[in-house]
Amino acid sequence: MRAARLIKMVLLLQSRPSMTAAELARELEVSERTVTRDAQALSEAGVPVYADRGRAGGYRLVGGYRTRLTGLHRGEAEALFLSGVPGALREMGLEDAASAARLKVSAALLPSLRDASRSAAQRFHLDAPNWFKEPETPALLPAVADAVWDDRRIGARYRRGKDEVVRELEPYGLVLKAGVWYLCARVAGPGSFRVYRIDRFTAVDTGGERFEREPDFDLPAFWEERAEQFARSLLRVRVVVRLSPEGVRALPYALDSVSREALADADAPDADGWVTVALPVESEEVAHTQLSALGPEVEVLAPEGLRQRFAGDAARLARLYRSGDGA
Repeated sequence: MRAARLIKMVLLLQSRPSMTAAELARELEVSERTVTRDAQALSEAGVPVYADRGRAGGYRLVGGYRTRLTGLHRGEAEALFLSGVPGALREMGLEDAASAARLKVSAALLPSLRDASRSAAQRFHLDAPNWFKEPETPALLPAVADAVWDDRRIGARYRRGKDEVVRELEPYGLVLKAGVWYLCARVAGPGSFRVYRIDRFTAVDTGGERFEREPDFDLPAFWEERAEQFARSLLRVRVVVRLSPEGVRALPYALDSVSREALADADAPDADGWVTVALPVESEEVAHTQLSALGPEVEVLAPEGLRQRFAGDAARLARLYRSGDGA
């Protein structure tokens, strides 16, 4: 543990002109007294760490000293490519590896380029979860992530409805979608590729044998295909509506991407400027919730049950507002 900390201290000092004891203590997550002892240990080991005294003082490396401890090991190199998604790194347990990789890259750069990582961080940040939704990290995510990196089979218990199923899986890749983690895996056997929500795993055994990955497996392409299939499978009900010009403009905010395709296939507006549109939706219940946001800018034509539901809503609203006092 201390050896890793000493290496990190050298890399920090190599990547910056100087650092105060407080700055080093914060980066190394130790006390300033420990920083002092570590600096003395490095000096005794032949690393030219020099301490400047006074209010503007700090620690620095003397004489352009350069350590050769800048080689990335595989885990750090892989984590470096994910360094733009700090939340995901933290949830997968890779934050330390990414930090070490960034330090090593920074130490190897020319002095004029050492602020590149800070400059990039000030200009790009990924916030994956939806608005008004507190993300929850699945407790088993780090274990699953380790198996993915190591190409190791896992035995998993998975919650499916009210039941639990047991599967032996070959974990190929992880996907973070709108704050939810998914595992793309092949059922061992070999079997078919499937997608599992990590938060539905109730137990994971990562002690399985290593498996041979299919060399032509393309995670982004696989996810795009399965995500489209999943989205289409949910749209089992067809709803026909009339939309005012304002309703046409507001529909994409209520029904997302399916509305754009539906509007593209719609007929020309009628004499009043209203457009008749057929919409694929998940269910009448979901359609009622989504279309209610459009208020008087939408008229449901079919199915009849949904139309009657909106008619009932309209009658209730009329009664509420007819009194004029909210009673």
